[in-house]
Amino acid sequence: MRIALGLSYLGQAYQGWQSQPSGQTVQDRLESALAAFACTPIATLCAGRTDAGVHGLMQVVHFDTEVERSPQSWVRGTNRFLPPDIAVQWARVVPAAFHARASALARRYRYVLLESPVRPSLEAGRVGWVFRPLGGEAMRAASAHLIGEHDFSSFRAAECQAASPVKHLTRIEIRQSGAYWRFDFEANAFLHHMIRNLMGSLLRVGQGLEPPDWMREVLAARSRDAAAPTFSPDGLYFLGPVYAREWGLPEHVAAYDWV
Repeated sequence: MRIALGLSYLGQAYQGWQSQPSGQTVQDRLESALAAFACTPIATLCAGRTDAGVHGLMQVVHFDTEVERSPQSWVRGTNRFLPPDIAVQWARVVPAAFHARASALARRYRYVLLESPVRPSLEAGRVGWVFRPLGGEAMRAASAHLIGEHDFSSFRAAECQAASPVKHLTRIEIRQSGAYWRFDFEANAFLHHMIRNLMGSLLRVGQGLEPPDWMREVLAARSRDAAAPTFSPDGLYFLGPVYAREWGLPEHVAAYDWV
């Protein structure tokens, strides 16, 4: 049978999602826990790989297995073998046609940012940080240039393996609550470091170092040299993929209410 899992994790202690020889990745820890619970090796495929230091609220994976367990057993049993900063949130039996990555209609990220003259302490590693005041209207005006289908080469990491730099960015929402800003991004897919590179440029506009229309020039340049430096991974959260409702997968986890 094919099983889908929803997974949450803090990325600070890990070298990203994808398995590496060091074994210090989220995928390595998950597959080790699954194997311990199921008493057989299990290989997973995820909805979207995250970089080192990036967090996941609802990463979705699928795997095929002959081991029969109830969905709740997959949750509790796997969590027994996971470290405290990784937890399976839900499990579902899905049709063989379901694919965690290929079935996703869109992917969503949130960046949480602290604007303060003093660096983070309690939330260190969980939020980005700027010490200069930010202009919300300027950043929203700049983000409007990014909506739609574009060549995002200016915001693409050199090591990106995507077949095409053309992506369809459908939503950017920017809102402030006290000293904290939240930037929500939704697109059909994202390039390597794309959001962290977008954040660097949005914050350059927000701090008054560039006008909002500068973002249009950066996008049109199709050159990484035209954009601002890559911003910190600390405040970046993968909210998860969007699937058609007929798959019957959860659309919300408790951590959404926190972040």
